[in-house]
Amino acid sequence: MTTSPDQRVSCTTTDGVADVRLSRPDKLNALDQAMFDALVATGLRLREERGVRAVVLSGEGRAFCAGLDFASFQQMADGGRSFERRPATTEPVGPAKARGQQAAYVWATIPVPVIAAVHGVAFGGGLQVALGADIRLVAPDAQLSVMEIKWGLVPDMTGTQLLPELVGRDVAKELTFTGRVVSGTEAAELGLATRVEPDPRAAALELAREIASKSPEAVRHSKRLLDMAGRAGLAEGFDAEQEAIGSLIGSPNQTEAVKANLERRDPRFTDPA
Repeated sequence: MTTSPDQRVSCTTTDGVADVRLSRPDKLNALDQAMFDALVATGLRLREERGVRAVVLSGEGRAFCAGLDFASFQQMADGGRSFERRPATTEPVGPAKARGQQAAYVWATIPVPVIAAVHGVAFGGGLQVALGADIRLVAPDAQLSVMEIKWGLVPDMTGTQLLPELVGRDVAKELTFTGRVVSGTEAAELGLATRVEPDPRAAALELAREIASKSPEAVRHSKRLLDMAGRAGLAEGFDAEQEAIGSLIGSPNQTEAVKANLERRDPRFTDPA
């Protein structure tokens, strides 16, 4: 078990699956500066951990994340004079420069799949943290909202750029302009969530264990290639496919995958450096 600054995020890795939990249940895991720091620190550390093959991101207590801490809105009511916007870390987190953006986007930069398990509420910044994951499993009665408009704000934790990719530009605008709350069931129908699960965390851990049983190099290449789709030109994407397949064919893990299938046994993969 490892815990990040101010006990805001816990992380336990077992058999290649990192179980990351937002750990501020008394505040519905609301985001304050310590939570931002903890999310970034945890994500950056997992990027470099050799044995991690999949990550599950969830919240302790009654919610995934209620969004920005209410105390921050009280500070903003004072004309913003007392609201602290901490500068970004010096660590690279892809294109994200602001601290809030980094707390959400760091999960997209982890080379292995990240699965968000959403229950209770995922409002505002909490929803944007979930958008950084590759897959979102949600409880049917979960409540999700692009809630910034309620506070006279815009989504500023990567949401304006990532949300249209998932739900389409028009739906993203409708959700952002109104701030309306959608259920987990509707979120899945809109494409905001991958699918509905009665127990999203249990389902996420099961899925993560399945992913962790596959060739780690093939999974990493797959994530990288799929993330290029729609963001890079076709020629670049096609070339990247060929480079990936060329590096995989005949590699130790690919050979082990073939042998395990032919011998009808579980494969024994090694983690890449």
